[in-house]
Amino acid sequence: MAALRRWLFAGLLVIAPLAVTLWVLQWIVGTLDQTLLILPGAWQPDRLIGYRIPGLGVLLALAILLIVGAVTSNFVGRKLVAWGDALLVRIPVVRSIYSSVKQVSDTLFSPGGNAFRTAVLVQWPRPDVWTIAFVTGSPGGDVATHLADDFVSVYVPTTPNPTGGYFVMLRRRDCVELKMSVDEALRYVISMGVVVPAAPVTNPR
Repeated sequence: MAALRRWLFAGLLVIAPLAVTLWVLQWIVGTLDQTLLILPGAWQPDRLIGYRIPGLGVLLALAILLIVGAVTSNFVGRKLVAWGDALLVRIPVVRSIYSSVKQVSDTLFSPGGNAFRTAVLVQWPRPDVWTIAFVTGSPGGDVATHLADDFVSVYVPTTPNPTGGYFVMLRRRDCVELKMSVDEALRYVISMGVVVPAAPVTNPR
C-alpha cells in the first residue's frame, strides 16, 4: 500500500501541473477565439475552410493589437486617440468607467508603468498575522490631507488569484521592505507559499 500511495502522489506531481497548464491554455485560446465573431458571417474560417481550427482567434487578436499599436504609434494615431479620449470623457456614465480603466491600463501596460513598485511584508488582516503586499504609490488628493503621518498605498493580493485583493493605506514604518523582486513575490503568493524565493545574498565581512 505504501508503494501504491507513493506512485499515486508521484503521478499527481507530474499530471497535475500539466493538466492545469493545458486547462488554462484551453481557456485562453477559447476566449480569444471569440474575436472571430467580429468577422462577417461569410468570412468566418469554419465556413471558408469547412471545419473549425482552434487558435485562429488568437492570431486575429494579435493582428488587431499589432495594427492598433502601429497606427497609434505615429502622430496621426496619437491625435485620433486623444480625440477619442476627449469624446468619451464627455459622456457622464462612460466617463467614470473609461477614465478609471484607462488609468489602470496605462499603469500596468505602458512601457514606463510601474504598478507594483516594491514587495513588502505587512500585518494583515490583524496584528501578528503577516502577508506579502505591494507598494503602489502614495496617498494623494483629499485623502492625503487627512493622513498626517507618512503613509503608502499598498495592495494586498489574495492567493492563488492575485487579481483579487485589498487596497489599503498603511504607515510606511509598518511595512517591511523585502529584498526580493516583484516577480518573485508574485510567484510566492500565487503558489500559496510553496515556491519560496531564494534568500538574499549577503556580502561576507
